[in-house]
Amino acid sequence: MPLKKKAPSAVSKSIKAVRPPKPLAAPASASAAAPAPNSKAPWTFLTNHSHVLLLIARDPESRMRDVAQQVGITERAVQRIVDDLQEYGVLSVVKRGRRNTYTVNMRLPLRHPVENRRRVGDLIGMVNG
Repeated sequence: MPLKKKAPSAVSKSIKAVRPPKPLAAPASASAAAPAPNSKAPWTFLTNHSHVLLLIARDPESRMRDVAQQVGITERAVQRIVDDLQEYGVLSVVKRGRRNTYTVNMRLPLRHPVENRRRVGDLIGMVNG
């Protein structure tokens, strides 16, 4: 004879009904953009690659730790992105003591076919002004 499941009590039903949803994680920094009101999930128009590039373009002596904190990703993820950007020729790096100084190749075309009529400098100029 199969076991019958107990029906949930009125108390447990009411507890589930009033339990607030889990809050979204707070942005990594105060300067991070908040999601639009009524959005279902946080997303942005630009990728982490572009976020890292924009921050490095603003401050060519940026520390990976600071970039990671501002973008909201790990230092290791920033390093992988910097490696990608160097491999494509967007960034070049000069080591100065314990710090790196980055140079952005503003003349390089953007990678995707939808945007490759524009250059890296166009993106940086549009966002960073």
